[in-house]
Parts: sequence; C-alpha cells; structure tokens
Amino acid sequence: WGILFSHPRDFTPVCTTELGRAAKLAPEFSKRNVKMIALSIDSVQDHLSWSKVRGPCRAVGQISSAQPLTLSPCAQVFVFGPDKKLKLSILYPATTGRNFDEILRVVDSLQLTAYKKVATPVDWKPGDSVMVVPTLPDEEAKKLFPKGVFTKGLPSGKKYLRYTPQP
Repeated sequence: WGILFSHPRDFTPVCTTELGRAAKLAPEFSKRNVKMIALSIDSVQDHLSWSKVRGPCRAVGQISSAQPLTLSPCAQVFVFGPDKKLKLSILYPATTGRNFDEILRVVDSLQLTAYKKVATPVDWKPGDSVMVVPTLPDEEAKKLFPKGVFTKGLPSGKKYLRYTPQP
C-alpha cells in the first residue's frame, strides 16, 4: 500500500503542519504496511532547507521537466493498493489542512474491504459493524460470518442492509 500526498510548495504553513502530523502517525501507517511519500515541485535544496524547519525528512530528488511546472493551489492525496491501482484520491484547497486520522481510517476500510466481502457504512470506525456486500448470497454470508448477519429494516421492506461484526 502507498500514499502519495502533494504539496503546492515547500515552506507553506498548512503543509508544514501536515508533514508533522504524517511523521507522528508514521508508525500507524507502517503497522498497516503503508509507505508514504510527500511531493512538491520545489528543488532538493528547498526540501533540505525545509527539513531543518519541520524536522528530519528524506529529500530523494527533484522532478525535472522540459516544461516548467506550475504551482497548483491545492493539495492532493492518492492511495494505491498493492495491485498498484488507485484506490482513493482527495483534493483539498491549499488553505485546508488534511485530516490524517481520516486518511488512516480510509486505509483501514480499504484494506478490510479488499480482503473480506464487506463494505464500511457511513461514519464507520475500526471495530464497528460492517456491511455484507450485496452480491454475497445469504447462505454464503452465514458461512463466512459466524458471528452472525443481521438485517436493518427499511420503510420499503427491502432487506439489503446486512451487517455483521467486523471480521
């Protein structure tokens, strides 16, 4: 698993706080086998200077291009799965800091749903009940989820909201 998060430039105040939070949460991402990479359009020298302000970092290189790169007034997050496919992208305005607790929660959901036949409902947190995917027949769901499957009633009478304790 990998996370690429971009910054409009080095020495931006919001991004400085984000990198500090990402560094603090690095052990949590590591537990989930997630590698994080931060990217900006600035030079390696700027990255090294910035690291003196915000703490240790590794400047691995600089993007070079025949065309000059333009500053994007936004910050982006991309989460990739082990299959190298994009699983999530979020675009933030440069004035709004990213919520790394939410990014960690999304990683938990993506990993859980990649390996189990479940989905995570609104406001789900690790340990909460999860939804059984609608394509899984009831009999198979009963076998896969020995802690039980329960259905939430809907005014329509349809019974497609099936839940189970998180496997």
